[in-house]
Amino acid sequence: MSLPAEFHEIAKRVNNWGRWGADDEIGTLNLITDEVVREAAATVGTGRRIPLALPLKHDGVQSGMIPGRVNPLHAMVQINQELFGPGTVACSDDAVTMGLQAGTHWDALTHVSHSGKLYNGRPADTVTAHGGAEFAGIDKARHIVSRGVLLDVARALHKDRLDGSYAVTPEDLEAAEDLAGTRVRAGDVVLVRTGQVQVYLAGDRERYGYPSPGLSVRTPEWFHARDVAAVANDTLTFEIFPPEIEDLWLPVHALDLVEMGMLQGQNWNLEELSTACGETGRYAFLLSAMPEPFVGGTGTPVAPVAVL
Repeated sequence: MSLPAEFHEIAKRVNNWGRWGADDEIGTLNLITDEVVREAAATVGTGRRIPLALPLKHDGVQSGMIPGRVNPLHAMVQINQELFGPGTVACSDDAVTMGLQAGTHWDALTHVSHSGKLYNGRPADTVTAHGGAEFAGIDKARHIVSRGVLLDVARALHKDRLDGSYAVTPEDLEAAEDLAGTRVRAGDVVLVRTGQVQVYLAGDRERYGYPSPGLSVRTPEWFHARDVAAVANDTLTFEIFPPEIEDLWLPVHALDLVEMGMLQGQNWNLEELSTACGETGRYAFLLSAMPEPFVGGTGTPVAPVAVL
């Protein structure tokens, strides 16, 4: 089944292939300039640091809906072992097996493809079983430190949490901008709060993933117009799931990652940040969200921190 004409029309409008050169592998992260980072640092007022990652644990957010994406399996490989003889310092070491997108994470530009292509027109078959992503792997992403802006859509719509069937629209994003009293600008990392992570935090993994509120297929054009560097939210699927358009699965992934070259993040815990921003009236902050540099990775765990 081929992608519908509606998808291809949007794809043409948001396409960034060649914008930063034929060899570019980081897409919209090019928009995070030194000036953007300096301005981001200037937003720090109190120095309060708010962690945005979910705990990595064996009963994490993955419920089996996505095959092979396992929650962290933690094992001790040595416990209080005196490596250098009796009476010497003893060591304990751990090992973990997990999906790189199992918890709070970034999707690399190579996480999805469509029509046989990755970002910047590279062939999808450059992602291989042994090497992973030859082009635009997560290790190619620059250090992600920028101005973060919380678009608290749930709060803007006077809800604690959006319904599972709710598709976040550009109009919703603008309502959240009005609530924030700031405008998203070039190089920003936008965090979209739906409140959905509350379902997981309450212990209901199954209902967290399906159905799920998320971004509408109309939102990539809004992010493209604002020159956003990256987007993350507090859901398992990022976009509305099941999809708005019947049988058009993960169109927002394809538009953001493949066409626009914009990293997207999922399973971010934005609850404490929402409370802090609501109390202070400040929705822009310094955001540090460094990718773990897994060579050839199509995603990576991340432990982001907002500094207010």
